Order: sequence, then C-alpha cells, then structure tokens
Amino acid sequence: MAESLLDKSLESLKGIGPYYQKKLVKLRLKTVRDLLRHFPSRYEDFSHLKKISEVSSGEVCSVFGKIEKLKTRKSFKKRLFITEAVLQDETGSIGIVWFGQPFLMRSLKKGILVIVSGKLAERDKKIFFQSPVFEVISRNASEIEETEIHFEKLKHTAGLIPVYPETKGLTSRGLRFLLKPAIDVGKNLPDFLPRSVIEQAGLIDFKTAIQEVHFPSSLEMASIARQRFAFEEIFLTQFLLLEARSKNASFKAPEIAMDIEFVKSILAELGFELTQTQKQALWEIIKDLNKNYPMNRLLNGDVGSGKTIVVLIALALVAKSGWQGVLMAPTEILSRQHFQTASRVLKNINIEIALLVAKQAKIFSEDMEGELAKPSLKKIIASGKPIIVIGTQAVLQKDIDFPKLGLVVVDEQHRFGVKQRQQLLVNNESGIKNNEKDKPVTHNSQLLIPHFLSMSATPIPRTLALGLWGDLDISIISEMPKNRKRIETKLMAPDKRQELYRFIRERVSQGEQVFVICPRIEKPELELDYQRFLNLDAKAVKEEYEKLKNEIFPDLSLGLLHGKMKPSEKEKVMFEFSENKLNILVSTSVIEVGIDVPNATVMVIEGAEHFGLAQLHQFRGRVGRGEKQSYCFLLTESESQTSQKRLEAFSEFFDGFSLAEEDLKLRGPGQFFGVQQSGIPDMATNALKDLKLVILARKLAEACLPKLDQLSLLKNELESFRQRVHLE
Repeated sequence: MAESLLDKSLESLKGIGPYYQKKLVKLRLKTVRDLLRHFPSRYEDFSHLKKISEVSSGEVCSVFGKIEKLKTRKSFKKRLFITEAVLQDETGSIGIVWFGQPFLMRSLKKGILVIVSGKLAERDKKIFFQSPVFEVISRNASEIEETEIHFEKLKHTAGLIPVYPETKGLTSRGLRFLLKPAIDVGKNLPDFLPRSVIEQAGLIDFKTAIQEVHFPSSLEMASIARQRFAFEEIFLTQFLLLEARSKNASFKAPEIAMDIEFVKSILAELGFELTQTQKQALWEIIKDLNKNYPMNRLLNGDVGSGKTIVVLIALALVAKSGWQGVLMAPTEILSRQHFQTASRVLKNINIEIALLVAKQAKIFSEDMEGELAKPSLKKIIASGKPIIVIGTQAVLQKDIDFPKLGLVVVDEQHRFGVKQRQQLLVNNESGIKNNEKDKPVTHNSQLLIPHFLSMSATPIPRTLALGLWGDLDISIISEMPKNRKRIETKLMAPDKRQELYRFIRERVSQGEQVFVICPRIEKPELELDYQRFLNLDAKAVKEEYEKLKNEIFPDLSLGLLHGKMKPSEKEKVMFEFSENKLNILVSTSVIEVGIDVPNATVMVIEGAEHFGLAQLHQFRGRVGRGEKQSYCFLLTESESQTSQKRLEAFSEFFDGFSLAEEDLKLRGPGQFFGVQQSGIPDMATNALKDLKLVILARKLAEACLPKLDQLSLLKNELESFRQRVHLE
C-alpha cells in the first residue's frame, strides 16, 4: 500500500493540473515520491519581524506594511523589467525592487497589506529590499494595527522558508504550494527503515523528517531531517554495492598463474625501479588474478604516478598464461600512446600487442610490427591466440569475438558504474569462448568471465571510495617516480599577463608546447553589465583562441578544443598537438583526461577560481610528463579573498590525495565528480563528506542483508531505489 501511494503520478494530488505537471517534469518530478524528495537547497531565515525604523543594510528580516506605490519599468537597454514599490508601516517607509518579474503587477496593488521577507541592500545611502518574497495578508484592510496575522498559515515569509531547485515558470513559491498535499500523503506512510537501524543511527522517523525537511520548526531540526534522508540514501546505496560484490564473488574466472620470474624479467628490462606503492599495487593485482573468481579492482594513482606500467605487466602476465587481455582508453590518441608504451616496455617477451581503433589496426611482436586490415586482426583475436589488445570501448563490440578474454582494463573511467562493470564482466553476456565451435570455456560447469581492473588518475578520498566504489577493491599508488621534476605553480596577477606571454613565446622558441585552459566554450548572449551582474564574465575558449591566434601569437600555430566539437575533430586536434604540429592548444576542461604530451611544459589556466582543486591538479598533471622543467600558471579575475587563498594553497600543494580531501571539504562530491557521474541522489553525495556516516551505513546494511526477506518494507524500498538510481 505504502509503495503504491509513493509511486502514484503527481496528477493524483490536489492542485497539480496539466500546467504544473509539465513544469514538474522539467525538474524530473513525476511521482509523489519524486516531489517529496525534491529537497530544499537552502532555507531563508525570515523569522525576524521588524518595524521599518528598526531595519539596517545587509540584514535578512521581515516587515509587515502597506503597499503605497507600485510601478514597472525597463532597463538594460529594455532587456530587463524592474518592478519597484514603496512599503509603509506606522514607523516609516522603505523601497522594494524586483528584477525580471513584471507579472508582480497582477498580484500586488496599491493599498494592500503584505509581509515582505528578504535581504536589505543600500544604494545612495538609501536602504531597500532587493528581490524579496512576500505574502498578501489583507486586500481590503485599512489599518495595519487592526489586522491579525495568522503566522501558522504563512508559507513564504516570517519564518524558516525552504528554497528549492527551480525551473522556468515554477519558483520555490509555487513548489511550496504544491508540496503540501504530497507531505500529507507522506506523513501517513509507514517507515521502511527498521526500528533497530533508526535507533543505532540516531535518526528521527520518516513522518517527522518529511515535515521538518520541507517546513522546519528550526534550522537544527532541518539539519536533523536532512541527516535522516542522507543516511537512508547512503544506506540503500551500500546494499546495492554489497549485492554487486556478492554477485561478483559467485562468478568463476580464469586462474592466472603467479609467474614471478616472468614479472621479474619485465622489471629488469625497464631501466628504472618501481616505487614501493607501484610494487604493492602490482602484487595485489597479481594475487587477484590468481583467484578463481573475477578481480574487480580500482587502481587509483596520481597523475604521472606510473599506473600504466603496472597495468601492462598485469596484461603481459595474463597473455603469458595463455589468455587474452584488453586495455580500453577513453580516446584514440590515448589508445595509441598506450600501444607505443606497451610496444616499448614489453618488446622482449614474445607477446603480440595490437592496436584497434575506429580507422586503424596495428600489431607488434618480436617478429613484426605494422599495419594490418581490421578483419585480419579480428581473425587473430577470434582464434583465441594470447594477445593484448589496446583501443577505445569499440574493442568490445559484438562483431569482435574474444574466445579467451582473461582481463579487461578500463583507463580513466571513474564514470563506469556497477551496471557497466557487470556488463563488461559477463563479456557481452556470451562468456569466454574457446576454439571448439564457440563452445563456452567453463570451470566446474560454470561460465568463466574475465577479471576487471579500472584505472583512475583522479585521487579518490576514502569516503567516496567507500560510498561510491564499495563493490571494488582499491589499490593506491601514492608516490611519484624519483626522477620526476616538481611542476612550478604560480598564481599570476592580472597585470603580469604580458610577462606571461613573453615567457610562453620563450618556451615555444625552445621547441616546447603550451596548454591554455578556459572555463567556458563561449559567453552567453547577454549584455556586458548583466553578465557581470550574474557573474558570467568567465573566460570563453572561442574568444580566447581568436585573441591569442590573431593578436598575441599570430606567428605561432594554435589549436582549439572543446566539448561541442565532433569526436573526429577533437581527435584530429589532439593528434596534431601530440605530434608537435601545434605550439599552443587552447581548450576547455576536455583535456583533463586522455592526452599525454611529454613535450608540453606550460599549463595556463584562465579563470582558475571556476575549477575545483582536484580538477586544477588534473590540468597541472598534463604537463611535467617529460624530462624538462614544467610550469603551471593560474590566472583569475576574482577579487574574492577565499578564491585567492584557495589558489595560493593549491600553488603550494602537490599531493593529489591531499588536494582531493581538501576539495571534498570545500566543494563536496557533487562538484568533485559531477552529480550525474555519481549516480546517487544529491543529498547523499553531500553526505559522503562524513566518513563516520558512510561507515555506519555500510555496517548496518551488512547486518540487514542476511535478513532482508523478513524486512518487507525495506526490501520494497530497496527495489524501488534500484530502479531509480544508476551507480555510474
């Protein structure tokens, strides 16, 4: 019964007709459950009701009075409506201004009594309300003193007021109105969390939480209610991760022999010694490969820490044992770079290495190297011959048959979620086949599926690792190679820009290359003053490219790269840059992952305040990959002391894991990876800052999992959660 009520369409609620349904769909709200879990992004504290004579600039408060004047005019070259009013009480009068809301003239009239709540600003020594909310108390009362205010009926003023994520045509004011019938439904539902879990986690019950999260009696109760919902989302997420881990352990995989002497022979040919954490990660992977169930491991290491070498040795071990290995990279250019590295590192071990991308197939072994037709390479793979195949995700297409696939490695794919990993593990649902008329390879009548290893150069804080990758084992490479030079990082003042341009020209004259990163693709089509009013004057990559190409470096070769370009266009630009055909690459954040150019020594980041610390560290890691000294310059137009201190701290920090922890505290997981990438609800991603909460949720989920069949309400909620979220 409870489940059907929550999953009912919003049209079943009183007051939600076709108009509001269309608006709600834009917010991805279709059911009663969706609306109830459309939580406030913040709360405005309008509980301080004051007389006009008592207010002061900068404070947030409420005032009860009569509208004495009201008008709307156009500004910003007639692009923006401004509505102005004068509010009066028995102690004085005060101005009010609203931007872009001409429709207010329909609901506000001269002479009506209202409560106005908002922040007070000051201009030309006059204090006024700027874009406040309001509620009409009386449309025909003549005296303010004689009017009784029923505070318990107010939804928008004179209290703690929720502010929601909005869409055009549906403001927080409208959402507060629509939520009341949904909350009435929610308060009559049983709590799916077992009483033991509520008590051990110190939570409030669902009925109280749903009221307090939307219309809190105090900020403390709002926080307690949010904690309840954050916990339950993490709690349910841990169930899915535990189920995935359990399911993975039930599969069978090839047992790859632990040929230590073979590994030592590869290490002897490297010409350098692995760091201690590289050795530890390699040993953990080798032990996993030797087990009879699939490895499901994340290799996490800082940019340039040497993850690729570890992975190539693991792939070589798999091929030496008679199995096939795949290394998938996010771009063709990175696939080619991995192929070149593998051909160099594994040149003396008599294992075939292939490159397979959209328009090219190559093969390398002790006996041969060169191009070959893609059908020819597919035949070699289909024969079951031990081989390492490197390419993009296209290598696992249906027309490519890997009869003896032993290991799949995915590079730079923290976005690969539980579902994607399981899909790869079952090898396109066909299992591993041998050469006997495509008969599946089995072990004790069970289908064998490959081991899985994911690589990420984004250092992952412990809470995120446990909260989002709890089905994976994790190996961490935390050291940098001994011969790696530290990248000089400097925060540049705006008046030093010409000095920076001279430095870039000097480095290019030495044959080196330069990255220039901008936060935006292009500026929005708004007037300059309005852009600044909305803080939208961030550097745009197209504009910066034209300026650098035509005005600053007209004699140099520049390339442009951004996310709206076609994949083939992006590949072409990155290839030209990697081949040193371009001196300067002007790009958005798309270069954060997937391009390795040892000859690039200068990284310039425009609008650095727009990026998180972890993202800045990824950009910085695109240089310093060769033997030459490299540099990273941070440019900002922001005068914010917070931004300045954050960027100054980044200039002194070089450990990616420390930066990741700091970024998690400052910006939260939603910004760290992007909400869509995490796959779990926003409130849970923010709660992932709290390691104790994540550990407790996992512990209680582990305790409930064996008795889930007896907990029918929890089981139903878990199934609904499974359908709603995507762990990516």
